[in-house]
Amino acid sequence: MKIPSYRTDLPVVLIFDLDPACNAEDRCEMVEEVSILATELHGLGHPLSMVPIMDSDVEGALRRFSPERCIVFNWCESLPDDPRGEVRVVEILERLGFTFTGASASALRMNQSKPRMKRLMNAYEIPTPRWELFDAPDAGTWSNFPAIVKAAYEHASTGIGPESVVATPEALEARIAHVLEAYDQEAIVEDFIDGREFHVNLWGNGKLFMLPAVEMDFSMFSDLKDRLCSFEAKFMPESRHYQDIEIRVPAALSAAQQNRLGDLCRHAYRVAGCRDYARLDLRLAGDTFYVLDINANADLSSDASFAYAAEAAGYSYGAMASRLVNLAAARHPVFGKSIRGDFTRRKARPDTEAASSAESPARVVRIRRG
Repeated sequence: MKIPSYRTDLPVVLIFDLDPACNAEDRCEMVEEVSILATELHGLGHPLSMVPIMDSDVEGALRRFSPERCIVFNWCESLPDDPRGEVRVVEILERLGFTFTGASASALRMNQSKPRMKRLMNAYEIPTPRWELFDAPDAGTWSNFPAIVKAAYEHASTGIGPESVVATPEALEARIAHVLEAYDQEAIVEDFIDGREFHVNLWGNGKLFMLPAVEMDFSMFSDLKDRLCSFEAKFMPESRHYQDIEIRVPAALSAAQQNRLGDLCRHAYRVAGCRDYARLDLRLAGDTFYVLDINANADLSSDASFAYAAEAAGYSYGAMASRLVNLAAARHPVFGKSIRGDFTRRKARPDTEAASSAESPARVVRIRRG
């Protein structure tokens, strides 16, 4: 597959959150993962600086860099003193005038709230499971079962496990009470869609490209309560969910399903204000794809779904990262003059970079976080 041309000489400042309070093993793992991406980008020709963000003084960490002379590759998912600090980081980058990869602060604020995202999808008639918000352990008139209970403002499957799926009003009220107490926030209740689950990664601005869909295969689990991407499935290698959920790239989809999925995901991407890249989580029930979540700040680790999807489309890890740098650079006041931000390709369906399952047999992989 021919990869579109773009600039590989753009100077990159790679910022990432590194909490000094974490244990040495976790810090080493984070630095090692970021170093993989840095080495790949540098190997392509990008002048590169790695800048760990170890406290709230993001401005101080960037003081030696000029916004006119670099692109910031933003790999901050939090701040050491604030688990939801990804918005604060971007607010500072915007205030300082840096051009950076990924979504704006306003889009990330929307992304951090499941209720706000749900209301947005409902307003634009994007299929999403029926839902309701609860601030007290009273099931009220909810009567759709099975249902799943989530903390309204958490991400990365925090608090999600088999016990989150409930089948009776009594179990629902007990789980709502647990979320209210354990996370000190409202609980969001949704219809539990017992169907195939996909991670769909997209990139671009204006013209959007869908990468090959990634499927979470739950066929090893007979109990529907186990058929979900739990916290254990992402972070606990010793758990059955981590070991027995298979991830298939690309997902086996018909041409019609793939086109329908792409159209839906591009619409949702635009509605949510995503920029440069994002990942959507969906489930298929009957002929309908339901959007479960939109991740405007998707995980870009080398073993996350975005990297695997890009690889299935013909991009090395470094080429994937360089493309994101170029998408951001198209907004830069200096570099933007020489960048074609969408890297238009001539092919039968220029808005889809996903090979069919017949052309590219599924590969089974292990996804760590994304």
